[in-house]
Amino acid sequence: MSPGRHQRRRDNVDRWAGTMLNELNREAAAKRGAPGSDIISAALANNRLGVSSVVFFGVAGAAPLTVIIGAITTVYAVVGNTALPLVYIVVAAILSIFTVGFVAMSRHIVNSGAFYSYISHGLGRELGVAAAFVALPAYALMQIGLFGLFGVVASSILGSLGLAVPWVACALVAWAFIAVLGMLWVDLSGKVLGILLIAEIAVVLVYDLVMVANPRDGEVSVAMLNPAQLLTPEVVAMMVLAIGGFTGFEATVVLSEEAKDPKRTISRATHLAVLLAGLMCAVSAWAMSVGAGPGRIVADAQREETNLVFSLVSPHVPDVMITIGYLLFMTSIFAALLAFHAAVSRYQFALGRERMLPSRWGYTHPRTGAPVVGSITQSVLSLIAILAYWFTKADPLVQLFGYLTVVGGLGVLILMWGTSAAVIAFFVQHPRLENVWRGRVTPVIAFFLLSIILFATVVGLGDVLGLAEDSMFNWAFAAGYAVLAVLGAGWAAIIRYTKPDVYAVIGRGVERRTLFEFPEPPRPHSHAMAFQEHYPTTTGSGRESR
Repeated sequence: MSPGRHQRRRDNVDRWAGTMLNELNREAAAKRGAPGSDIISAALANNRLGVSSVVFFGVAGAAPLTVIIGAITTVYAVVGNTALPLVYIVVAAILSIFTVGFVAMSRHIVNSGAFYSYISHGLGRELGVAAAFVALPAYALMQIGLFGLFGVVASSILGSLGLAVPWVACALVAWAFIAVLGMLWVDLSGKVLGILLIAEIAVVLVYDLVMVANPRDGEVSVAMLNPAQLLTPEVVAMMVLAIGGFTGFEATVVLSEEAKDPKRTISRATHLAVLLAGLMCAVSAWAMSVGAGPGRIVADAQREETNLVFSLVSPHVPDVMITIGYLLFMTSIFAALLAFHAAVSRYQFALGRERMLPSRWGYTHPRTGAPVVGSITQSVLSLIAILAYWFTKADPLVQLFGYLTVVGGLGVLILMWGTSAAVIAFFVQHPRLENVWRGRVTPVIAFFLLSIILFATVVGLGDVLGLAEDSMFNWAFAAGYAVLAVLGAGWAAIIRYTKPDVYAVIGRGVERRTLFEFPEPPRPHSHAMAFQEHYPTTTGSGRESR
């Protein structure tokens, strides 16, 4: 007697899920021309974004000008080590190694769920849903936290013009624009990001040239580029802080379903986003040390804080260049807000389409192709958070921007670590899809290096947030992500037995595609089938049937 259906599921879950996936595909194909079917509502607007637009989303998420003005100064001031330019180069190299396997997987899996989809293919559907439960709050926190920084910076700029506007009013104006753009065509957002990013890069290059052309010590020093500085004990802490400056580059794969020729576009755009962000941060960190002097950069950073760059270039450029710099600092934050909004709304869409969230989250606007419910949900959550911080009179710079973006960055780092493991497992299962370098070597190296950085980040998170040694929040955030991951895996396990059709399509996207077709399984064993096996009947054609 052949094993029953439930036994076959337990024996080979992936084979069973793949077979069910084929059945669902055939049913979908049969219904495709049926009246009332709405294919558009379950698909994003495809063929919208070229390489440049996707790069704009990735680099805008990393917000290089914001990193240069805020993060680099902070690292110099807090850690007190001049090896920062080298650290950014090392971190960019690590992320470039991670990107090799990451984009290799993107050539075979086109899904706006990104990390969620990749981990479900490599490590199993349960861990894929666990990743989704980490991704949603991580990206949401990153985006919400940036509203605090935007409000403070915009309020400061208006204050310099003699206008006293509270930070919450500025944040709400940005929120309104993001909410509207999130519902419109994705290529429109790409064009907005492109304009802002090109202007941002231009002013960074001008500032860097001015600082290098006017060294504090009278000569351009390269002492801070000595590799021996990487052997100092502060380097790991600097890497933990520096890697946050790259967060957002990985969001390029979230746009894969909307890209032109996604298998090539996403690969090129992701590599370019990492290299561009890393190069800008490394060169600017070095230029700042030249402008201030290697021996004075730490003291100047501690004194000037986020005004360091402006204080170094202001004696050598017209006042209008400083004003432009402040305005582009504000628009850099806005660009990052828009990029993260796009990422989190598309994660929600991917989960809704596969019914891990309520199915209405899987609908898109019939004209713009934007993920309607996901965009509205993120806008509502952001509005609640902004108003809550305002009512409680919390510090928008420290408690809204600082805490939420650091905690969100921890979640993204966990996702990158998990994805590097998934890439290894995926290409072990399918070794012929990529060569050994892309499918085996670089993913293993990336997993090892990201494991070290993740461990250091979890251990030192309290120091990054400035918490007391006995504060429960030293470990609460990492534990919170662990709890969310367990809940996600548990939810997937429940779905496996209660809604097997939903379980089968986890991480498989709008096409419900599996890499390999599975043969048709034997029909479920039943009493009727057993009777026919013992007492065969004859059909009208005279042929025996069972």
